[in-house]
Amino acid sequence: MTASYRIPTATRIGHVHLQVSDLQQSLDFYCDLLGFELVTTYGAEAAFISAGGYHHHIGLNTWNSKGGMPADKRAPGLFHTAILYPSRKDLARILQRLIDANYPISGFADHGVSEAIYLDDPDKNGVELYWDRPKELWPIDDKGKIHMYTRPLDVTGLLNEWKPLE
Repeated sequence: MTASYRIPTATRIGHVHLQVSDLQQSLDFYCDLLGFELVTTYGAEAAFISAGGYHHHIGLNTWNSKGGMPADKRAPGLFHTAILYPSRKDLARILQRLIDANYPISGFADHGVSEAIYLDDPDKNGVELYWDRPKELWPIDDKGKIHMYTRPLDVTGLLNEWKPLE
C-alpha cells in the first residue's frame, strides 16, 4: 500500500447505521428528543431519519438486535456517533432541551476546535453533540498543526447562547 493516495477533500461521512434493541425507543430518542425527522421505515424493523430532508443521516434497525443487550463498552466497535450542529446557539438549544427532559449527560468538553456534549442513546451507543468553532479560531501549535485538547466546557456560557423567545 502506498501513502500517496489521499481521499478527496470534499468527502464526507454520509450516514451511520445503528443496530438497536427497540426501534420505537430509538425513534423517541433521535426524533422526539434530538429532533431528527423520520424519512421512511422498512416495516417494523428499520427506520431512516434525517436533518433537513436528506435521504438519511441515521439508519436504525433491529434486524439482528431486537431485544438485545447493549454492547460492552470495552469491546471493539463504534465509540460514538458525532452530530455536528451549525452554530453554538444550536448546541445550546439542544443542551437546554436535554436538561428540560432530564436526560442523562455523560460529559462536556472544549476541544479547542469544537465544543461537545456527550451522552448515550437508549442502547448505550455513544452520541456526541457538537459545533465546530470557525477554522480561523482553531488552536495551532508551534509547528503549524492543529492542537486539539480536552478541557472543561463553559456550560453556563453555552447555555447563555440560547435565549428562548418569551
